[in-house]
Amino acid sequence: MSKYSETVKQIKSGDNVFIHTAAAAPQALIKGLVERASELKGVNIYHLHTEGDASYSNVEYSDSFSTNAFFIGPNIRKAIRENRASYIPIFLSEIPALFRNEVIKLDVALVSVSPPDKHGFCSIGVSIDASHAAVEKAKIVIAQINRNMPRTHGDGLVHISKIHAFIEQDDSIPEAHAKEISQTELAIGKNVVELIEDGATLQMGIGAIPNAVLSCLDGHKDLGIHTEMFSDGILPLVEKGIINGMKKKKHPGKIVSSFAIGSRKLYDFMDDNPEVAMLDCGYVNDTAVIRKNPKVTAINSAIEIDLTGQVCADSIGKFMYSGVGGQMDFIRGASLSEGGKAIIALPSVTKRGETRIVPFLKEGAGVVTTRAHVHYVVTEWGIAHLYGKTLKQRRKMLVELAHPDHREALEKALAAF
Repeated sequence: MSKYSETVKQIKSGDNVFIHTAAAAPQALIKGLVERASELKGVNIYHLHTEGDASYSNVEYSDSFSTNAFFIGPNIRKAIRENRASYIPIFLSEIPALFRNEVIKLDVALVSVSPPDKHGFCSIGVSIDASHAAVEKAKIVIAQINRNMPRTHGDGLVHISKIHAFIEQDDSIPEAHAKEISQTELAIGKNVVELIEDGATLQMGIGAIPNAVLSCLDGHKDLGIHTEMFSDGILPLVEKGIINGMKKKKHPGKIVSSFAIGSRKLYDFMDDNPEVAMLDCGYVNDTAVIRKNPKVTAINSAIEIDLTGQVCADSIGKFMYSGVGGQMDFIRGASLSEGGKAIIALPSVTKRGETRIVPFLKEGAGVVTTRAHVHYVVTEWGIAHLYGKTLKQRRKMLVELAHPDHREALEKALAAF
């Protein structure tokens, strides 16, 4: 038995096991779990998107492990498509309650933590999200103590006495580096920035469009951050004092988030930084909390949107691609915020040139944001404010946001309505 499998020896057949989220997925413990596959049957694994190894979802381990994802990352999409893993549709804000209310009873939580401080407290670092609740409720907590894990302020502290087994291994934290912003993405970013006011509180995720938006905010001032996750794109604006949180009513002066993934520079920025509050996603994504900040501007993406304003953001037709996540939490929270704006931003076409503004969503596609919730839609071709508009008005506005190559076909499709 290796040191990896020895550390996770308390896991038994039939256990419900949680794996820490995103960049915090404990690679040494996952290795130990997979090493024990031949000894285990029917272990139910629960997690959100994770980075790194997910070989427990491989076909050869189907009898040993059953993977259940609240959000689908690239490392399990093949298993989801081949029906070897399952997706649980749920708002990000509600996942902690699944554990706390024992709708899902956790036997084991596998987490990455920073080394204990002089008082014996470790930090679960870059991913608090639902992992905080998992550590709180699991019967057994097994940790990878990793000196590369940032020690963050907020909800992520766990005393070493609450950890039942651990391995000390300093793996690199998985990183996500920004790609070069395309002209299309930059055009979308500039259009979105037209909607962002000074003093706004921002929510945005990771990727080219959020990075494009952030790169265009040099002329703004007194912006705040209250978001489910963030990446490197905020750092230049923090350094310039553009993001300072001065106008926020909840946690003024603080960057509030639930998890983060980015470069080592980002992780070093987060380490022991009292300006950053990493909090439980049941709180961060609570609509009642979000709406208390002024001018909440929520910027989210979509896979496709139909001509009535229905937004599909979790699937490509019947193929599950990502998840509901926190989009609706923030769409609604921003809509209810004083001066808030809820924005769906997307390129008008796919990489193959297919239109993403469609007469009807693909068969099997999920509606993450309903036509009643959508407010602003932005593409590289402009901005449509759908709030309060009739279906007929919406169709016309959305056709104008489509790529010129597809507008004629969309106009013809309107005859079907």
